Amino acid sequence: MSSNPVKIVMVEDDHGHAKLIEKNIRRANISNEIVHFDHGQPALDYLFSEEVRANGPMLILLDLNLPDMSGTDILAEVKKDERLKRAPVVVLTTTDDKTEIQRCYDLGCNVYITKPVDYESFAGAIRQLGLFLSVMQAPEIE
Repeated sequence: MSSNPVKIVMVEDDHGHAKLIEKNIRRANISNEIVHFDHGQPALDYLFSEEVRANGPMLILLDLNLPDMSGTDILAEVKKDERLKRAPVVVLTTTDDKTEIQRCYDLGCNVYITKPVDYESFAGAIRQLGLFLSVMQAPEIE
């Protein structure tokens, strides 16, 4: 069983939001590596690289409104992949449209948070995520 630490992959084009999200993660005492992308295609290329696919557990923080593609497209690609589909995905976006939220859950997102993020609820979610990350293991794929 692998015990690689969970890597956090953040796909967020707004650098101010990205810094705030990272700050909140660190304030919740989560020290996992964060890999940040501000465009969707480089994030997908990274997620589907052999190195990442072979190295186990990760958590994806995903904005829906990216300059080059929709976050829902990334979510769909991740969730239909045999190796990546188990990675938890947290959608962090400005869209609070009920149809869009339902679509994200239908595609397989685990948590949907609307920005601007209320710090207390975000911190609570991140703390729960921290507990989750500490016990999360990547299933071995034969």
